Amino acid sequence: MLHLKVVPLAADSLGVRSMATYVEAGGTGILIDPGATLAPSRYGLPPSQEEWEALKRANDRISAYAARARYVFVSHYHEDHFRSDPATYAGRVVLVKDPRRMVSGAQSRRAEALWKALDGPARVQAADSVNIVTQHFELHVSPPLPHGTEGTTLGYVVALTVVDHHEHQRFVFASDVQGPLSSVAAAWLINAKPTTVYLSGPPSYVEREVGTAAIDRGVDNLRRVLDATGCRVIMDHHAVRDPRFSARFQKLWETGRVVTAAAYLGLTAQPLEAGRDRLWAAVRKPPARLSPAARATMAREPRKSSKGGASE
Repeated sequence: MLHLKVVPLAADSLGVRSMATYVEAGGTGILIDPGATLAPSRYGLPPSQEEWEALKRANDRISAYAARARYVFVSHYHEDHFRSDPATYAGRVVLVKDPRRMVSGAQSRRAEALWKALDGPARVQAADSVNIVTQHFELHVSPPLPHGTEGTTLGYVVALTVVDHHEHQRFVFASDVQGPLSSVAAAWLINAKPTTVYLSGPPSYVEREVGTAAIDRGVDNLRRVLDATGCRVIMDHHAVRDPRFSARFQKLWETGRVVTAAAYLGLTAQPLEAGRDRLWAAVRKPPARLSPAARATMAREPRKSSKGGASE
């Protein structure tokens, strides 16, 4: 029997900024948001060696699963959610956020470049509100939903529902709804009747900027979705960038129905960006025991700035 398969390929809990996922329904593969990046600066520091290694592993996994996919879905044009390389999409049906609808600024420029690059190598179509129905599965795409709060300058995303006829499962990929922070996005999720949802959690790593009330609203909205649908939730991405994410979202973890992408895979979370300061501190830490001569030498040397990297 063909089973619905959901495989997170890269995620913040796996060490990189990504929500890349492979879904298989009715024997057909769907590659979702095949991008992965690193934050160029966190705590005033560049990516650590561990992060670069995690990014290589993530990109290798995405490329491997791209070869199995018949469809590729892109929820929006932030660089951690898509690749510019046409090889990832070549020969496939590509459902991608409509570049003419509720897209602006840098996302609009990236959209134009991606559509131009895929003209020929792939069958590209605007995804917004699209429905594809086959004998074994269905794909339903949402209208544009806020990337976080209503009226956000971060733009809009489209969510994907994958329906498996044989198992009566409904997997919803809602990328950067951030909680959801929007009541509109929460209502849409409830109406989608998911059995499993994968979404970005509230961005508590920037709680000072967005406000505690907004983060709490995201938590409450997700509890509403859980209560209304009884679904399981993979919550990752923005939420896991907070070093306090285990405690900050305790109300969600304690339900027993919300897990990180790493936990969904049976792995221990490795939120490398959240621990970047500690990773760099370990690199720069002097030997535990120094000889008197070495200590005297260090005392005579001028101190160097630690901004930006392991050395200047």
